[in-house]
Amino acid sequence: MRGPVAPPQVPLSVSRAESFRDLVQDSVERLERRWPQLADVDFLVLDVPGSLEETVPLGRALSAVKGQPAQIVVYRRPVEIRTKTRDERALLVHEVVVEQVAELLGLSPESVDPRYGQD
Repeated sequence: MRGPVAPPQVPLSVSRAESFRDLVQDSVERLERRWPQLADVDFLVLDVPGSLEETVPLGRALSAVKGQPAQIVVYRRPVEIRTKTRDERALLVHEVVVEQVAELLGLSPESVDPRYGQD
């Protein structure tokens, strides 16, 4: 029997970077239900922070500036290094996103997501 192994819309493999972006997107979608103003924020995934950092951040919140929307950046490699399983990674990604949203909105992480720190 010849033919494709899977339908074209189903990826046979997903890269680690794509899988990580999916985790960030899942977290953002969870928070956007409660905080619709997040639709105006750009969420980015970068592999690593800039080399001028004294400590290695897991994420960063950048306020909006003239002509540019607010941004939240999640750094993939530092998060991956600190986690072993996909579930641990998903939890840490969500915590980083919640912390950065809280910083951007001037709120506590528990106000952004009441389940923060309980998992």
